[in-house]
Amino acid sequence: MSVTVSSPDLMTRTASLYDRVKSVIPSIEWPAFAEDIDAILRLKRERDAVILAHNYQTPEIFHCVADIVGDSLALAREAAKTDAAMIVLAGVHFMAETAKLLNPEKRVLIPDLRAGCSLAESITAADVRLLRERYPGVPIVTYVNTSAVVKAESDICCTSGNAKKIVESLGVPKVIMLPDEYLAQNIARETGVEIITWAGHCEVHERFSAKDVQQLRAGHPGVVVLAHPECPPDVVAVADFAGSTAAMIDYVAERQPSRVVLMTECSMSDNVAVQHPKVEFIRPCNLCPHMKRISLSKIRRSLETLTHEVTIDPAVAPPARRAVERMLAI
Repeated sequence: MSVTVSSPDLMTRTASLYDRVKSVIPSIEWPAFAEDIDAILRLKRERDAVILAHNYQTPEIFHCVADIVGDSLALAREAAKTDAAMIVLAGVHFMAETAKLLNPEKRVLIPDLRAGCSLAESITAADVRLLRERYPGVPIVTYVNTSAVVKAESDICCTSGNAKKIVESLGVPKVIMLPDEYLAQNIARETGVEIITWAGHCEVHERFSAKDVQQLRAGHPGVVVLAHPECPPDVVAVADFAGSTAAMIDYVAERQPSRVVLMTECSMSDNVAVQHPKVEFIRPCNLCPHMKRISLSKIRRSLETLTHEVTIDPAVAPPARRAVERMLAI
């Protein structure tokens, strides 16, 4: 049974955590977060649980309760290594499925079942089977931003961080790359491999345009523009750098630009800004409505009630797991 504590005690216990995020969370907002954070930290110990949080989660989740943070590739790798009995995925449903594929014996929870993904919803297993019939013998590379049933119909998975490496590792002149059309087009420009695409798009990244970049440069002289490869090719073409969320974080850490804009989801800038206070972040704000379904209160409720547990059809899990494990082996 939880014990109710006085507000001063709670503020004292969580003071060091607030110090991490005070540059991006106003002090007036912290009391609204502190109680849930305190409870989550206790529940994690009681449940032998770890929280995996994607780079698009808000700072109070990313910096204050998460045990492992990163992009899709990092979360997949770390999910395969954890010794905890339970995983809570602060991200979207396909990420929780990937964690479950790599940890079939562990309980995997997602705080909100509605936390989906426009890319994952853009393609079905039946679509993949039809593509295989249309292009016999052509390997199918599937972005991890897909459901387990789609992964199960694929040959190998990739992330935005390793897509070029995965495509080239197959040693073939032609591949099918699903479902993000822009990611596939951007990778095609970097390789000599012919890539057959699918017309799926990320609802966050597809809204950026080359005109946005032009306006940012005009309004903020000297700004360095970093773009996610899910952005349209014309955005990537005029950016100073394009890469996964992990690659963008590394760029800022290594080069320390005086002024930077990250052409990706809003919370990413807040999370990186916490670690690089001398860098000025210009924020063109495109929110992911699915990521934002995850909140501290929902994470707390998930740990309290052990909901919502992620399960995968036993007939689907083995082939889907093989596609992910083939990626991780490269």
